[in-house]
This record gives sequence, structure tokens and C-alpha cells, in this order.
Amino acid sequence: MTRRAQAAAAAIERVLRPIVRLALAFGLKYQDIDAILRDLLISEARRAAGGQRPASKINVSRLSVTTGLNRVEIKERTQASRPQLPATELSYAAKTFTLWQSRAAQDPALRSIPVNAIGDALSFSALARAATRGNVHHRAVLSELIRLKMAEHEGDQVRLLAAAYVPSGDEQEMLAFLADNARDHLNAAVSNVTGGEPPFLERVVFSQGIAERDCIEAMSTMRSGWNRVHASLVPQLNQANDNLGAGAPFRIRLGVYAYYEPWDEEDPAPKESDQESS
Repeated sequence: MTRRAQAAAAAIERVLRPIVRLALAFGLKYQDIDAILRDLLISEARRAAGGQRPASKINVSRLSVTTGLNRVEIKERTQASRPQLPATELSYAAKTFTLWQSRAAQDPALRSIPVNAIGDALSFSALARAATRGNVHHRAVLSELIRLKMAEHEGDQVRLLAAAYVPSGDEQEMLAFLADNARDHLNAAVSNVTGGEPPFLERVVFSQGIAERDCIEAMSTMRSGWNRVHASLVPQLNQANDNLGAGAPFRIRLGVYAYYEPWDEEDPAPKESDQESS
């Protein structure tokens, strides 16, 4: 293995540690993870060779050379079906919640609104219609938000209960958001490392040797900053979507994260304090 490949392997090991933690928490064994990695090797090798084509047209020999897997296994895996998580981009509950939360951030009185329009007042039915483009009845969206404990319904009014869309009442949807958010964060980082253009925004501040109360205070600062950015991004992206419609070719995911824990010698980080990385 070359020094370059060794460095990449070390980076992959560090990135995979929380993934292995997730796998163990959900009862996955080595053979389950091995199967996932084999499928991904084939999928990404196909992408690199020219996109996802029907299994009958793939170049099995080329994939075998690229991945190190034998031809029989490649044929079997390209023909197998796999379970899928919900598509977070298509979550009508998330879209409606996000639009509602952005309006409430500008006017806190809008945390409680009527189900149906009363004069010129904002209503939940109007929010849901705008967020789903009329594809889903507002009652179905409201039922989902109530199930997830993000809204409550009393009489003719509905009230926003959460400050962010975190579907903790639905394990599959939580896993879907984990997968999509972490995937695109890593997509940005990998593209930057491998010379992708244009470079994606990826900035962090990290510190070592501070008290837990300081970590909590820093997270509070981060949340406040994100709330301001979120409030400006939602209408901007809604307008962009209205201008071009569903047929536009690009998607974008923007976010921030914050994480802290006691120092772990098995998961080393740089020694210097208060550094910024691009």
C-alpha cells in the first residue's frame, strides 16, 4: 500500500468509527457491515465507470478488477434488491414544518395558527399547500406532525411545539436524516480533498481542554447563529424553487453541526486548541 493509500485508509478508519458505533447499537454484525461495503464498492465503481446502468449492461470484468470482488458475486449483488430508508428530500411534514418555523421566527405569534384561513390570517392549510405544492392534504401533514410531537391541535388552532425538525418519534426517519445529512457533509469533504470544483464550504472550530459548561455555551452560540441563517435561507430557497420548479437539475443541503465529548485517546484529534480548519 502506498503512503497516499495508507493516509486515506487512516482517514477512512477515523470516519468509520461512529458508523461502527451505530452498527453495534442496532445489532449489526461483521457480516452485515461486510455486505454493505461490498455493495458500496460495486455501486461507486459503476458510478466512476460511467453512471448507474442496468445490470445487464455493466462491465463485470472491469468492476471485478476495480473492486477486487469476483465476477459471480458482482452479478448477484447488482441484481439484488435492498431495503430503502425514507427520502428526506420528499418529507412533506419536514417541508411544512420548516416553512412554518421560518415564518414563526419572523413573527412568534405565528407559532399558533388556525387550521383553515380566517380572513387574511396565515393558516396551516395554506402552509401545507405551499410546502407540498398541493400534493398532500393538509390534514395528513398535520396528523404526521402531531404523531411526531412537533405540533398540537386544539379546536380550530394548531400550535408549533418544536424549534427544529427532529422526528424523534420515528426511528426510520431519524436514521434517514442521519444518513442524508452525514452523507452530504462527507460528500463535501471528499470532493474538497479529491480536487472537486468548486470547493464546498466546510469550516470548523475545535478546542481541547475546556469545561463541559463551555462546550454547552458554545453550542448555544452555534444554535443562535444557525437560527438566523436558517431564517434567511428558507425563503431564499423557496423562492429559487418557485422560480424554476421541480424540473431544475440541482439539489443543495446546507447545515451545521456541533459535538463534544470527554477526550478519547482512541479517537485522536490535534493537540492545539482553538484552531480553524477548512
